[in-house]
Amino acid sequence: MCAVSPATSPSDRPLRLGLLGCGNVGARFVELVDSESEAIARRTGIGLEVVRIAVRDPAKSRPASLDPARLEKRLTADARAVVNDPDVDLVVELIGGVEPARGLVLEALAAGKPVVSGNKELLAAMGGELLAAAEAAGVDLLFEASVAGAIPLVRILTESLAGERIVRLMGIVNGTTNYMLTRMAEDGLDYGEALAEAQALGLAEADPTADVEGYDAAAKAAILAGIAYDADVVASDVHREGITAVGASDIAFAHRLGYEVKLLAVAERTPGGEEGGPPAVSVRVHPAMVPKGHPLASVSGSFNAVFLDGAAAGELMVYGRGAGGLPTASAVLGDVIDAAHHLREHSRPRSARRRAPDLRPISELRTQYYLSIDVADRPGVLAAVASVFGEHHVSIRSMEQVGLAGEARLVFITHTALEADMQATLESLGRLEVVERVGCLLRVLGPESDGAPTALSRP
Repeated sequence: MCAVSPATSPSDRPLRLGLLGCGNVGARFVELVDSESEAIARRTGIGLEVVRIAVRDPAKSRPASLDPARLEKRLTADARAVVNDPDVDLVVELIGGVEPARGLVLEALAAGKPVVSGNKELLAAMGGELLAAAEAAGVDLLFEASVAGAIPLVRILTESLAGERIVRLMGIVNGTTNYMLTRMAEDGLDYGEALAEAQALGLAEADPTADVEGYDAAAKAAILAGIAYDADVVASDVHREGITAVGASDIAFAHRLGYEVKLLAVAERTPGGEEGGPPAVSVRVHPAMVPKGHPLASVSGSFNAVFLDGAAAGELMVYGRGAGGLPTASAVLGDVIDAAHHLREHSRPRSARRRAPDLRPISELRTQYYLSIDVADRPGVLAAVASVFGEHHVSIRSMEQVGLAGEARLVFITHTALEADMQATLESLGRLEVVERVGCLLRVLGPESDGAPTALSRP
């Protein structure tokens, strides 16, 4: 009697992946899966195979590291065909932008296919809708690569700190601006020189607006705040300022006072919020003076780092490569393996329900400020300027005057003040006849007593 071999079960064959987008990150992801599939299977028990790849132009040249003959068989210009292909078990979305990515992701989820995305713009705009769709379908929507490249920040928040009450998260989440500020700090480059160097190295785009104006960091801040506070925070909820007003002289002055200048993304609980409702949350992106003793002050170049403060866990920091094709592809691969395990085990993802956030405007922030202004160099100017601060209840802690040709630069550090009062001060200063230019405004981390990072009292 002949034995009959059983048919291959889904758990015995490789998990078949459909990839949307094969740019810098997508190409590196294909390289990783193609070259490491056997090692991944040994370590995880999960076989992976990229079977379909949707691109805008299949005829476009691809990295030499990808086998052209093998690649050609997988390429298509029809993204919906990849999503709906019955041979595709899981969809990886790396095309960027909101549309058509949103529609494709929703279509994949509705078909019961897990989705892994590295699309920060999409997640920051439509995260609540997409997570609700994933929960309704009973499959994963994972997006580690959307925030900080290879740093496993999303996984830390959703798994390791799932039971933690996050008081604050504060970090450097844009490598381009951190590289520029590092070069300005270490070698005295002005803003234009630092930007040109970042562009020459491929760290900044020809149009650097998303980085230097803080849009990229704001998208990431929205994603992180949504995870940390179970709130449907979108990028437009985030107060955003970039680094275009920061000059080498501002950084040099900060150094003299014992600070580094960093573009920070901050999400924190604030006093308030209704009993049983979502926490009151402030989410913002802006340049700030960070005390040199703070761990974030030493994060240089294109590296990213996020400093977390938990009510029970206390303070911790994660640090690493926040961008780049290979580190980001590694984060995508980690999510794919997680989703594959859940798919094989028929386990449902944890609840992704999010509430409307109780967002507090930046006008309620209380902190110290650095401000530089250029004024006419004549008698009575300082008294006129100081009176404006007093009118708006902003107390001056220190002032320094720097002589310029035909004018003077006044540099102020304030005592702790209300943001609304500081903004009113700036507006009034801009109307003063003796003020030639209102320069750089930086928030200053740290209470006046010891320069430690500002922190809300834990409940």
